[in-house]
Amino acid sequence: MSEDQHSIIKSVFSKKMLIIGLMGFFSGLPLLLVGSTLKTWLTESSLDLKLIGFFSLVQLPYSVKFLWSPFMDHLKVFSFGRRRSWLILTQICLGLSLLALSFCHPAENIQLVGAFAILIAFFSASQDIVVDAYRREILSSEEQGLGSSLYVNFYRLALLFSGGFALYLADHILWNQVYQIMAATMIVGVALTYFSPEPEEVAHSKNIWGAFIEPLKEFFSRKNALLVLVFIILYKVGESMASDMTAPFYIKIGFTKTEIAGVVKLFGFWATILGALTGGILLIRIRAGRALLLFGALQGFALLGFAVLASQGPNIQLLAAVVTAENFTSGMATSALLAFMANHCDKRFSATQYALLSSLSSVPRVLAGSLTGILAIQLGWTNFFIVCAAITIPGLLLIFVLGRFDHRYQI
Repeated sequence: MSEDQHSIIKSVFSKKMLIIGLMGFFSGLPLLLVGSTLKTWLTESSLDLKLIGFFSLVQLPYSVKFLWSPFMDHLKVFSFGRRRSWLILTQICLGLSLLALSFCHPAENIQLVGAFAILIAFFSASQDIVVDAYRREILSSEEQGLGSSLYVNFYRLALLFSGGFALYLADHILWNQVYQIMAATMIVGVALTYFSPEPEEVAHSKNIWGAFIEPLKEFFSRKNALLVLVFIILYKVGESMASDMTAPFYIKIGFTKTEIAGVVKLFGFWATILGALTGGILLIRIRAGRALLLFGALQGFALLGFAVLASQGPNIQLLAAVVTAENFTSGMATSALLAFMANHCDKRFSATQYALLSSLSSVPRVLAGSLTGILAIQLGWTNFFIVCAAITIPGLLLIFVLGRFDHRYQI
């Protein structure tokens, strides 16, 4: 074994890398619990599809988390250290909010369900802010790539746990008990944080408002700033809208929760990971603009598979093929979009600017997703997914405009 190989293995199995990976798991755990898993619960509670679509708005905190990030960057709430203090607080609040939601009954008090779902999203987005900061500070510059990779993979494991496994459990126990199990899982997250090391204190602005103003001033001084923001919003809007209604779609056309858990979540999990890896490799070999165009076009084309599935009914083999294609191409498109956002962050302000751009990238999932229930009812499932595929086109056309301002994105 070479010295380089030995160094890589040592880094992968180091204590801090394990901590970063596990923190990625607890960052990913709440997302589907206020997303597709919650919508499946609401669907089975016989709620109106329009109302279920509007529940996408509960995820709004993920889109505006940059608004309160400076406060979490400057204040310390407990004596555990600045990062661990906020992590422990948000994780405790997450567990309590999930527990509170578990005692709700959607058919009886949907307003209370919505209120607790918003709280969960708020504390989840706050946890993400601190975990991102912790990862940057606990790892050296050379370790950031490996740390980010482990973080993402564990994050996806959490999505499988709170998505596929939760649906499997819901076929055998009550939904309320499923959410109680998810709430109890956060206890492990609190213990992990308590026994984790605190990063060394880093220099930061004495004025939290200055931490906002300078990064924004630098970004919006660029000629193509607004174009970049519009592109980030539009690039995955069609995919976001389609994904937002897949959970009710599977139930409505006749699939069981066990089938959804076994096919959708498992196939989708591995397809997304392979798609992201494939996209990352291809980004090294082809121009960034061509990659964005190719991956985005494939993503839009894959959405048409859901339209075919809607016309065929509950066909397991077709479901597996459609889910694999959509998740694989979505993974490719996501890798290209993340690289695009990173390339548009000034290294002096990368944390704040990336938080802004990543928040914007979630806007379509929240705002456009709130209208998907209405569209699905008005258009029918087949036409709905055709429209979602067509909505990807404006984002693809913007790539040609981006190339005029930045040679890296010329086709």
